[in-house]
Amino acid sequence: MSYGETPSQTVGPYFAYGLTPVQYGYDFTDLANFVVAGPDAKGEHIRVMGQVFDGDGVLVSDAMIEIWQADEAGQYSSEPVSMDNAGFRGLGRCGTGTDADNRFVFHTVKPGVVADAAAPFINVTVFMRGMLTHAFTRLYFSDESDANGTCAVLQSVPADRRDTLIAARNDTPTGPEYRFDIYMQGDRETVFFDV
Repeated sequence: MSYGETPSQTVGPYFAYGLTPVQYGYDFTDLANFVVAGPDAKGEHIRVMGQVFDGDGVLVSDAMIEIWQADEAGQYSSEPVSMDNAGFRGLGRCGTGTDADNRFVFHTVKPGVVADAAAPFINVTVFMRGMLTHAFTRLYFSDESDANGTCAVLQSVPADRRDTLIAARNDTPTGPEYRFDIYMQGDRETVFFDV
């Protein structure tokens, strides 16, 4: 028996209308947006930002990045679409189409280490036009080099490609930022996982 294609398997994108409506000015409620942790959330408040590049090194203006992460204690939220859990949601979505520089920016807290890992990380999913299936990767932190060196998942990546998973920390007057650019193809292609 053959079934029809789902929205995830078609060119789209439907992100602006269906998954990030408030960001794009539609009068619908977001289940998740770029605020992953509110001001009352415990932990070190950070911004995660970056850009998505296609195989020719051109900025992608209509990608959507989704992140899912643990809180500062290494626990995942049981209600990732609610801020009721001490101001922490754990799930975020941001499109690249409303920023003048085609960036995604998330306001969150630095995650703690989850029980089955050795280093803090953020799960990252990339949705964009022309992809039949979204791509999965991870973001690790440049200031966690000792922990990163003991993470089985990160160490399973060839040494010359691990840097594509490391977000660079920059301490700014408004707080720490982690830069994480995503390259879909080419010489600097980000490592993606088959999950």
